[in-house]
Order: sequence, then C-alpha cells, then structure tokens
Amino acid sequence: MGSGQNIPIAGISLAAVTFVALLSLGTDFVIALSVLTVWVGSLLVAAGRPPEPPKAKTRARLTLESISDLIEESSIPLVITDRNAVALANAAARKMLGPHVVGQDARVALRQPEAVSLLTANRQSEAIVRGLVRRGDIWQISRRGLDDRLAMLEFINQTAEADISRAHTDFVANASHELRTPLAAIIGYVETLQEGDGEIDTPTARKFLGIIEREAQRLQALVSDLMSLSRVEAEKHDLPTTPIDLAALVERAARDAAGPQRLDRLHLDLDAAPVVLGDVQQLEQVVRNLVDNAMKYGAIDAPVHVTLDLTQGDLARIAVQDEGEGIATEHIPHLTRRFYRTDPGRSRASGGTGLGLAIVKHIVERHRGRLDITSELGKGTRVVVRIPLAEAGSAGEADLTVTDETQQVS
Repeated sequence: MGSGQNIPIAGISLAAVTFVALLSLGTDFVIALSVLTVWVGSLLVAAGRPPEPPKAKTRARLTLESISDLIEESSIPLVITDRNAVALANAAARKMLGPHVVGQDARVALRQPEAVSLLTANRQSEAIVRGLVRRGDIWQISRRGLDDRLAMLEFINQTAEADISRAHTDFVANASHELRTPLAAIIGYVETLQEGDGEIDTPTARKFLGIIEREAQRLQALVSDLMSLSRVEAEKHDLPTTPIDLAALVERAARDAAGPQRLDRLHLDLDAAPVVLGDVQQLEQVVRNLVDNAMKYGAIDAPVHVTLDLTQGDLARIAVQDEGEGIATEHIPHLTRRFYRTDPGRSRASGGTGLGLAIVKHIVERHRGRLDITSELGKGTRVVVRIPLAEAGSAGEADLTVTDETQQVS
C-alpha cells in the first residue's frame, strides 16, 4: 500500500465486531476468521484503488452577454468588435462615439486610418489617433483579440497629458524669451561702453548705465517671480495652518507695494479684522502684486482703493480697485495665464514680468479661496480675493474661479 493510502478504520472495526459476534453465537472459529479475513481484505483492496483521473476542464465560450456585464460600468471606453462590426460598446464608449455606434461598421465608426488599421491586426496592437472625437484630442487605442471572431478595443484619452507637455514647452519658451530680452539689452549697452574707449561723454554713459540697471532689475524681478511661482506650485497641496491677522497684513503689504512715492494714491478701507489660516509671505505677496498692478495700470493720478470686509458669513474679502482704462472682456479669462499681457509693450515698460496674477491665482488656490476679476473699459478694474476664515478653513474647499463677466466697477 502506498504511503498516501487511507486505511478504512470504520470498516475494519465493523468486521471485527462481526467476528466477535459470530464467535459468541457459536460459529466455528475457522469460518468466523474466514469471514473477517475476506471482509478486511476487500476493504483494503478497495482503499488501494487508484483515484479517478480529474475531468478535463473545458473553457467556457465567451458570449456577448457575459462580456457586456463585465465592461458596461468601466470608466474607460471599451468596444467589442465581431469581425469588422461593433458588437458591443460600454457606456463610456457610447458617450464618446454616440449610441448609434453599436451595430455599425467599425471602420465607419472609427474613421481614422490609424484606428481602422487595428481592425485587421491578428495580434495585440495599439495606435495613437488624433482628432477621433473632436479636433485636437489624442487617443491611444489598444486592440486585443478575445477569440477567433471577437476583439476588444480600449480607448485611453491622452489629451490632458499632451496639454500639460505643451504648456510646459510653452512656459520654457516664454521664460527663455523674457530672460533673453533684458539680457540682450544689458550686453548691448555694456559692449557699447567698452568699445567707446572712454570717449563716450558722461551724460550718455550715465544714460546707458541707467538702462543697464533698469534691465538688470527687470531680470532680477523675473527670476524672483519664477522662483516664487515654482515654490507656490510645489506647496499647492499643503493647506496652511498658521492663524493670521488679515487686517494688519493687508495694511502692511499694501503700503509696501505703494511705496513712499505712491502712498498718497492708496486708500485703505479695513472694515473688519478677520483671522484666516494662511502663509504670511504668500498672502503679503498677493496684496503686493494686486496693489502694484493697480498702481501701474490705473490712471497715474487716480486713487487705488483697497478694502477688507466679510462676505457670506465665513469668508474674508480683499478687494483692490483702480480707476484706469479697464480691460476688454475677451482678455479677462486669460489674465492669470503665465506671461499673458493685454498690452505687452506697456507691461514691459512698467517693469511687469507677466507672472503677477499667475502667482496670485496659485496662492489663492492653495488657501482654498476664490479669485474674481471684473472690469469695464474706461472705468477701471476690480480684483477680489475671498479666503475662508480660520473657523471655516477646514470645512471645505471653495473653487478657484476667474469670472469673465464685465460689470460696472463701483
């Protein structure tokens, strides 16, 4: 008997009891022993019989009904093709391609040559398709055969990744251009001074040195803003936890931004003394950037109004309003883009880097606040920042929005 054989203990015990019973009834010992021997032997022979071989597992054939149950709720668009016809499409695919796609020729549904070429592939393959649903979108389509008739097409939207990559490329190009402009001016005037061999008169030399100094300061401001933007973006997911007296911060930052030369144009109206959870340096930067913009682009002799009050019960509201030329409606949604300028020449002449409002947007976003910009041509621009009070700072997140409505600035 093999080591793995199971001994029938119960059967042998029953045979032994029968043997004793036969003896007690007066049966001949030899006969009783023969019965016991045959019984136990048959039990052992039966126990030693090899097990029946396992039945071969048969793979259940895929059906469209079973596949539909599996893929219907997937957030990824999935299409099942039968030869060249669309046999199934889950909810995400029907939303993307339209409900009429089921039963349609897959070549007509996909249209793009790169996608159609997948239908004839005999192995797993993929393709990058542009403009499948709308102009400019990018999809990665993967095909996997399920059996000799059915195949599954998986659609992965890569538009967002492409947009991020393009935005990064544009940012690097814009930053390089902005850095190159002042550097070219500095190098040009320095070379002119060097080539003069001391023959350039003092007023001209001083003029050149003044330009060099101004461009160097512009370059320094640009590098500083780039570093600030990088730090803010790196910390955008960290909710600030420091309680801040916002009234004192607004007054201090607004006066710093105005400086001694423009202080007479600054009108402060601090009606409240709210406490918020925030980053002191970043909130000061928000106020400085907004006040500085209002001073630069408002009328040169017009006041800049800075107000602080409460709104909606649990929000502190900082409003900065100028009385300048205003901004056209079509520019307002783009004002917080990096390096976006409504008037590039005027902005550069005033020392602007094109990053001020982009920095403000990211700081307000980090503080779970809201940014609104409204303007009317000929009347001025009003920028409003709303930040949750300390008591409500952890209650939820307000969406960051930039309004594109034009309204009267009052």
